[in-house]
Amino acid sequence: MPLIRPAQSSDIPAITDIYNEAGVGTTASYALEPVTVDNRQEWWRRLTAADCPVLVLEDDGHVVGFASYAQFRPLAGYAHTMEHSVYIRSGRRSSGAGRMLMQALLDYARGRGVHVMVGVVDGANEDSLAFHRKLGFEESGRLPEVGRKFGRWLDVVFMTRILDDSH
Repeated sequence: MPLIRPAQSSDIPAITDIYNEAGVGTTASYALEPVTVDNRQEWWRRLTAADCPVLVLEDDGHVVGFASYAQFRPLAGYAHTMEHSVYIRSGRRSSGAGRMLMQALLDYARGRGVHVMVGVVDGANEDSLAFHRKLGFEESGRLPEVGRKFGRWLDVVFMTRILDDSH
């Protein structure tokens, strides 16, 4: 039975592997170089110290995906707007793992007063765009050719979802 829980230090090697495969090896992120376990350990510490979640999906004792969010921009006026990331291990994508993690992340965010969740998606990643739409996100902007990876220019699409009614 899959279990979603807060990431622990012992999960960082699995998170690193998943990020390097899914984030560096695809256009899910525009990172060009693999990260180290130390880098991901510092990332985890920084997020958790800021009360930002790092959640993992564990299945049969193995971490198969992770999700997190952090403040969209570092200015105080953005304190209630978060940018999220969801990464799933190869072979487990399209299994519902991403949806489970994203739902848990949205629930966590609502409980902490997050007003808007932002996804930054590669413009050619139709699966990720459809994933976000199914979860109630709307396309809020497209920035043409702002990224470069794998020898080509890439568009970024901002997908947003308002989580509460307060204004």
